[in-house]
Parts: sequence; C-alpha cells; structure tokens
Amino acid sequence: MIPFRDNIPSRSFPIITILIILLNTLVFFYELALGRYLEPFVFHYGVVPAAVFAWPNSDLPVSAVTLPFITSMFLHGGWLHLIGNMWYLWIFGDNIEDRLGHFTYLIFYLLCGIGAGIVHTVLNYNTTVPSIGASGAIAGVLGAYLVSYPGARVLTLVPIFIFMQIIEIPALIVLGLWFIMQFFYGAAALAATTANAGGVAWWAHVGGFLLGMILVGLFPRKDRPRYGYSGRF
Repeated sequence: MIPFRDNIPSRSFPIITILIILLNTLVFFYELALGRYLEPFVFHYGVVPAAVFAWPNSDLPVSAVTLPFITSMFLHGGWLHLIGNMWYLWIFGDNIEDRLGHFTYLIFYLLCGIGAGIVHTVLNYNTTVPSIGASGAIAGVLGAYLVSYPGARVLTLVPIFIFMQIIEIPALIVLGLWFIMQFFYGAAALAATTANAGGVAWWAHVGGFLLGMILVGLFPRKDRPRYGYSGRF
C-alpha cells in the first residue's frame, strides 16, 4: 500500500517537517558527491552496533558512538530509501507537528530516532554494518499519528489482484498493517539470526513506532481545536 494523503488539515505551517525533508535531501546530494569517500563517511556517521558495544574497551571518545545515533537519521542509502522515508514524513508529519508544536515536534522526532537506533543496536550487537536512515524516527511519527488520529482516512494505492486501486482506508488499518508487517519481518529476521536481514532494520521501525505511540501522549498537546473527519479530501 502506498499512501497519497490524509483528510486531516493542519492549522499551522509544518516548517520543521519541511526543514527535515530539505536537510535529508541536501545530505543525500552531499553523499552522492563523495565518491570513494562515501563508505568511510557512512561508517563514521552511521550507527555501527559492534563499535558501540566495543567502545568500553577502545580509545574512542564517547561522541564517536553516541553522535551517530543522531547523524545516522540524516543519511540514506539510495534514492528509493530517501524518497520513501520523506514521502511518509510529508503525509503524516505535518499533523503531529501541528499537535505538538514546532519545537516539541523536533524533540519528539529526534527522540524517536535515537530510541529506534538503540533498539536496532541492542538486537544487532555484533554487526559491523552501519545503520542509516530516517525510518526509525518516521516510524515514531506513524505511531503518534495512529494514536492521535485513528479515525482519519488515508487515500491509498492498493494492489487488488493484478489491478491497482486508489481507495480511502482508515489510518488505523493503514498504519496498523504497516506495523504488523514490520513486526513479522523483524521476527523472521531474528529467526534467521540477524535482525537486519535484507539490509532493513525492521526492529528500528518497530521500536520507533512503539516509542512514538508512548511519547506523543507524554508531551503536552498544543491548544488547537480537534478536527472532525468530514470524509472529504
């Protein structure tokens, strides 16, 4: 399923969401320009679980294994990785930014990304493959959206047999199915002895989603009127 847009209007300009998208895009273009220096760049700014667990016995400064939990959120491994993440952020991020307020939303986003990175690191403690991408933080946004606007409807492209149909689906179903898929893929990866089988950090998605569901209720809600669901796009 590919979501196109939801039916929840935003009463504020999503400046933080837009800035995050722009920053991720600019960093990706910088990655493209690095050429043969890209690999050491990714290893330096991505989260390498084995390096995190080896840190107590190394001479590395603590920043070498803590800062990547933030910087890795702004790195991507390819066009599809970038576009997919930014697309979901654009559709669902504005409403969470509207609910929390700009600054609180930024803190929320970063905390979800850090938490997702920690979950991935713990379940992949011996891997030397760097983890990069905004998907853990964006999963937190999706989790927050699920508990904030479960009755919203999302215009979604859905494959039905050999045909593609665009239909309205409740956010509870769209995001609930997304989470279930991440969970089962993650479980299958664990059974295969690696939690990032296929190059996807499934448990970062699961961890970020659950953290987003929890954190959004802990932050104060901005004093904005609740939106009704008109059923119209």
